[in-house]
Amino acid sequence: MEPFLYKRPQNAESAVRDASGSRRGVPAVQAAQQFIAGGTNLTDYMKLNVMRPEVLVDINRLSGSEYGKIEVSDRGLRIGALVRMAEAEDHPVIQSRYPVMHDTLKLAASRQIRNMASLGGNVLQRTRCEYFRETSWPCNKRNPGSGCSALDGVNRAHAVLGTSEQCIATYPGDFALALIALDAKVETIGPRGRRTIGFADLHIEPGTRPNVETVLEPGELITFYTVPAGAWTQRSRYLKIRDRDSYQFALASAAVALDLQGDTVREARIALGGVATVPWRAQKAEASLKGQPLNEETASKAAELAFEGAATREHNAFKVPLGKQTIVRALLEAKAMRI
Repeated sequence: MEPFLYKRPQNAESAVRDASGSRRGVPAVQAAQQFIAGGTNLTDYMKLNVMRPEVLVDINRLSGSEYGKIEVSDRGLRIGALVRMAEAEDHPVIQSRYPVMHDTLKLAASRQIRNMASLGGNVLQRTRCEYFRETSWPCNKRNPGSGCSALDGVNRAHAVLGTSEQCIATYPGDFALALIALDAKVETIGPRGRRTIGFADLHIEPGTRPNVETVLEPGELITFYTVPAGAWTQRSRYLKIRDRDSYQFALASAAVALDLQGDTVREARIALGGVATVPWRAQKAEASLKGQPLNEETASKAAELAFEGAATREHNAFKVPLGKQTIVRALLEAKAMRI
């Protein structure tokens, strides 16, 4: 771990000032100044010498303000970015009205980590693989232009959707899938003021610049998530398939939310994890279900559409049939929910 300067500002505006100053064009994840709250992702990379920030801006003093609270209204939820994962997991309204959010939190990491990790930091955990974590291997995400070791390496855990010839690392988060499925928005404050971003627009596919992971600028801080209320939020389900039942990233996962009239789909939301380079919204699959009876046949058709254009490698081709089965099962389980 390299030496760094530690700052602990009193408010969001001071935090932004302390975290600003990187030269223009530098991706937020490679900026010299980095925010830290729970630190469950960043400190790992600092120990591995994968990330070497010169300044850490500790924002935990902001947690006693509105940024550490969950507000509930008829319009939906407004969740502060410094709410801890475990706090949101235990919130009675999230448990009863937004079960897909509860499930994505409960099935992430361990309870000890969820007690520490903030919701703002959780969605910004790095899209990565073991070649990114091990500095002896070339990695375009870590060192642009050096190559992607996963392309011809061991790539069982890697993505099949949203990939490029520069990077096939998988986005590992769970909570982000609930947010993208429920059309959440992200509020931020940064060097150029405040703005609101659709959650679906937050993450960027790797393309030719896999070191650029989000649309956030250096020094831009997530402050809130807003999740609109809807008829689909209660009939929602998150299914996570992994090698073992705890403390493991998904090989394939699906966050689904349904508005049904009898057996007929009025609205469907489907987000996929474990198979893509970013939180992935399967919009063609959703459209195929609208106005149709939900059964194994229509769910299977939606699953086929969800994996159109999937690009597999030597070891990860199994993710396509696994992902399809995950979608079908999640949809049918959501249909069977008693609400």
